[in-house]
Amino acid sequence: MRAMAITHVGPLTPDAEPLTAVDVPTPVPARDEVLIRVSACGVCHTDLDEIEGRLRPSALPRIPGHQIVGTVEACGADVTGVQQHARVGVAWLARTCGRCRFCRSGRENLCPDFAGTGRDVDGGYAEYAVAAADAIHPLPAVFSDVEAAPLLCAGAIGFRALALARLSDGDALGLTGFGASAHLVLSLARHRYPRSPIFVFARDKADQQFARTLGAAWAGDTTATPPAPLAAIIDTTPAWRPIVYALRHLDRGGRLVVNAIRKDDRDKDELLALDYARDLWLERELASVANVTRADVRGFLDAAAAMSLHPTVDALPLDRANDAIRLVAGGGRPGALVLTLP
Repeated sequence: MRAMAITHVGPLTPDAEPLTAVDVPTPVPARDEVLIRVSACGVCHTDLDEIEGRLRPSALPRIPGHQIVGTVEACGADVTGVQQHARVGVAWLARTCGRCRFCRSGRENLCPDFAGTGRDVDGGYAEYAVAAADAIHPLPAVFSDVEAAPLLCAGAIGFRALALARLSDGDALGLTGFGASAHLVLSLARHRYPRSPIFVFARDKADQQFARTLGAAWAGDTTATPPAPLAAIIDTTPAWRPIVYALRHLDRGGRLVVNAIRKDDRDKDELLALDYARDLWLERELASVANVTRADVRGFLDAAAAMSLHPTVDALPLDRANDAIRLVAGGGRPGALVLTLP
């Protein structure tokens, strides 16, 4: 089968081809797995983190991609309740131990043995992928394959981040960074908290305008001062600088939720600008989002279908995966990117 694989890790340069086109055997599902014919796979900043080594794959070569949409082609011997040719999605959670205190308490995203799709097992930048049968997700018919792909990670992780923000209707919400996840969070927040103003911080003018078209009450630069202090801010950027400024914009008792698996260390010195009295005192809180649970994915899919939330998506064929990675690295484009296969 055709696939695009990470064969080495290192910084992305303008003329780099970080992924290598490979022809590998079609995977065979284990007893508890299904084989999926891939039709679409979302492109995530986490894929870039893997390529550049901030989140190293557990082995190389590795086929990335953890927002997989496709149809079930075959089932392992122990799989029950899964129909052949069913349309399903696969998200970041590939496997957990199922036994630790985190798994037993519904916090499988914190499992010490958490395995990520496209990092610890091969993902969806390929014609076929295998996944544990208990980690696949039925997809609402209202979404096309291309629309469904970003819902599986960008949407699901945003769904978890919004829950961690602990908003009440009427509370002001900030979003710093406005890519695939934030544009879905904005729509979800407007639906759930109709009286809450939403303020967006983004470097790119096009992102700011895109946020306004989706209903943001205000949009400005990362360093700009919003019209009012914020009850919560969700950060989806790969950098440290937005965190420093976000803390300054929180109201008393406000909460900053960092929605990123890794941060680029190139601007980590910005953290030295933190001032305790200004940025953290008065019970301001800092929280992080770690992975997602299967319940997050299914909860967001249900919520998105109920409110007819359709993501803004650009699609590229699989053989242009390197172009897609460069677009994600460059930012400044609206919505999500998805790779498609015939």
